[in-house]
Amino acid sequence: MPPPPINLYDLTRGELGQLLGRWGFSSVHAARLWNYLYLELADSLAAMPEVPAKVRARLAAETLIGRLPTALETDSADGFTRKYLLALADGERIETVLMRFTGRVTACVSSQVGCAMGCVFCATGQMGYTRHLTPGEIVAQAVHVARALRTVAGVADPGVQRKPGSATPATTIPRLRNVVLMGMGEPLHNYDAVMQAVDILRDSNGLALGAERITVSTVGVVPGILRLAAEKRPMHLAVSLHAATQEERAALVPAAKKWPLDELMAACRTYSTATGRRIFYEWTLIEGKNDSVENARAVGRLLQDLPAQVNLIPLNPTAGYGGAPTRSEAAKRFQQILAHEFALPSTVRQRRGIDIAAGCGQLAVAGG
Repeated sequence: MPPPPINLYDLTRGELGQLLGRWGFSSVHAARLWNYLYLELADSLAAMPEVPAKVRARLAAETLIGRLPTALETDSADGFTRKYLLALADGERIETVLMRFTGRVTACVSSQVGCAMGCVFCATGQMGYTRHLTPGEIVAQAVHVARALRTVAGVADPGVQRKPGSATPATTIPRLRNVVLMGMGEPLHNYDAVMQAVDILRDSNGLALGAERITVSTVGVVPGILRLAAEKRPMHLAVSLHAATQEERAALVPAAKKWPLDELMAACRTYSTATGRRIFYEWTLIEGKNDSVENARAVGRLLQDLPAQVNLIPLNPTAGYGGAPTRSEAAKRFQQILAHEFALPSTVRQRRGIDIAAGCGQLAVAGG
């Protein structure tokens, strides 16, 4: 039985050159192929006329371009967010989100089909874990968004089913500059594939995303954080905290039972010491649950000796969790306590795509 075709999106530029070199083709051909994949964003070998026919024939026989077909696109009512339901080759599906902010465009990409971490307020956690994504399936999501940004805003690809929503403003969207691994799945549970994908996205001859424009989010997978520290990976790290005591955190984030809060904070200290980088600590604000004055002071005490910024995220609704988002007054009070009593910087997350279930914690494939 012949080996399965190689997904070209799985390969770094060096690996692509090695593959073509083994076939007896020159580095010039590899460079042209790479440029077509990541600069021209070509989605087929037929769209690569400067790659010689003999090279394309070998590629057609042994490789594929792992473009992810769009099963569904959904636009938010304000036109600033678009959610893609993307089909994988084995029939599974994932969600990817394009978000527009002033002066920048961000792609929120998934790292797994489902998630094994089981955070109680997260739709992906509620659906459970199916499998890891490959590096190419992660890269393909960013390429998908980058390709979409080359079209006039609001124009759908032919044949793609669309959910109704107000039209996106008829202007050209800027090129992709930011990627956050905050979609479906736990990135550090799929460490090797995620880091391979990050290396491909950062390649200066490709999509050329700066390390400061890539953020990896984790619920607190301690071995992964320690690997990041040892490897001194330069991108941003975000840690989902949500509670400042072990008991309260374990009730919201079941993974805390495996990696308790004290072990997590020790790993975070190791990371910041090794890399010299601050960590973004994410705190989902749930009314009456973790938004009190004492909660704010508890997180302040927990983080006051660390290089940290707190991202406050009002809870987004999901079918499997009955909590309510913190009101704006309580969020401001929480933020003021962090600033005035602990000198901790914080931001309240700008909400995007809540009406289409594209917000933080809302991604899942059931029902599209």
